[in-house]
Amino acid sequence: MTVAGIAVLLGACQTAARDNVATQHENAIIDLWAQNTAAFGVYVPNENPPTAEQRRNRERPPPVYTKEGGERLAQNPLYDFVFLNLEGAYDVDAVSAIAEGLRSPTAVSRKTLLVRIPPISTDGQDAARTRVKEILGLGADGVILPHVRNVEEARLVVGFFAEAGANVWSPSNPGGEIIAMIMIEDPHALAQVTEIADTPGYSILACGIGSLTRALDGDREAAEAGNQEVLAHAKRVGVADMITANAETIERRVREGFLALLMQGPTADDVIMLGRAAAGRTH
Repeated sequence: MTVAGIAVLLGACQTAARDNVATQHENAIIDLWAQNTAAFGVYVPNENPPTAEQRRNRERPPPVYTKEGGERLAQNPLYDFVFLNLEGAYDVDAVSAIAEGLRSPTAVSRKTLLVRIPPISTDGQDAARTRVKEILGLGADGVILPHVRNVEEARLVVGFFAEAGANVWSPSNPGGEIIAMIMIEDPHALAQVTEIADTPGYSILACGIGSLTRALDGDREAAEAGNQEVLAHAKRVGVADMITANAETIERRVREGFLALLMQGPTADDVIMLGRAAAGRTH
């Protein structure tokens, strides 16, 4: 059966699955995590990718995200969440468009919308605080803060959500609906991983392994060791850990215990099917 055919079958199974699994959250990935089950998602595709000539000239046209793009994502039953990456170019209109598209009447299931914003170090605390509140007000289900540099910034992140009045899901608040994600991507932050992990009031602790690898002068082995250290601390404190994966790594990452697996590109659906099978998610 093709991936498209399997997707249709999955869609048909969803109503029966909901009848058999007691859901407690509107944000469905939280119920998966409560069962120690992996959730799968994709980067929201940029609808204005660079042409071949632009890539040769190292030009980066501004990314475009539309309501119609959100609707297409909403119609794919394979996706538990979608990841809108605005780290390099914050765009409030993109959040609004994707949130509206995901909530379309044609959606086959409710997708969790997670939005990554620029680091605190880029534009300062006030900008990050404003963006968290703004994004949640537009209907996103969670916000990702990348390049959290130390425990003080981790506490700031938690404070941003509290100031926004967000009901954040965390080990101390299992009834919460909003996702607060902290990313460790730098060696100095990794040195404080214990203290960062112990910060109360957030939902996901993740290692940005690509950024960490670059910061370690391309030492992939050391970066993977850091990634596994972050995973161990996430498990210790009872939060989820997110990582990107591909066809070669997806089954291993599921076995290792990552609870949020993120894919991109034309093979994303195929990789998710492999991951769902590895996670025992047949419906």
